[in-house]
Amino acid sequence: MKIYTLHRKQNLPISVDEAWAFFSNPKNLKTITPDYMSFDILSGGNRPMFAGQIIQYIVTPILGIKTKWVTEITHVENKHYFVDEQRFGPYSLWHHKHFIKPIEGGVEMEDIVDYKLPLGFIGQLAHPFIVKPKLEEIFNYRTKKLEALFGIL
Repeated sequence: MKIYTLHRKQNLPISVDEAWAFFSNPKNLKTITPDYMSFDILSGGNRPMFAGQIIQYIVTPILGIKTKWVTEITHVENKHYFVDEQRFGPYSLWHHKHFIKPIEGGVEMEDIVDYKLPLGFIGQLAHPFIVKPKLEEIFNYRTKKLEALFGIL
């Protein structure tokens, strides 16, 4: 069983309050997701984030194939971090930690995603050619979009 990790940090010239207001609002996930993925919240995104919140999405990650994704917000520490975990979707495991830390002139945003692919050895074979590049592309888009929205620190 292979568990992969994606780790990203980004500094933004905004306050912790501004960062938390943006990232803790599920509706803003669409803003920082590439358009071709046709990201759409089906339910659960109408309230500010809270532990136990279930959010259902439809997303089209590859080849126009629509996929339902259900996540649960499992941990929230106001203005510090939150964790979302996939309950149903394309991964065998998806555990995404989001940290917000004040730094001089703004905030440091840190994402740590631990994930496992389905299909055993076949999933492991697909990882370096399909899954890892796709996740890198999505997080690169997110970085550029956040820079466009908030500026660069």
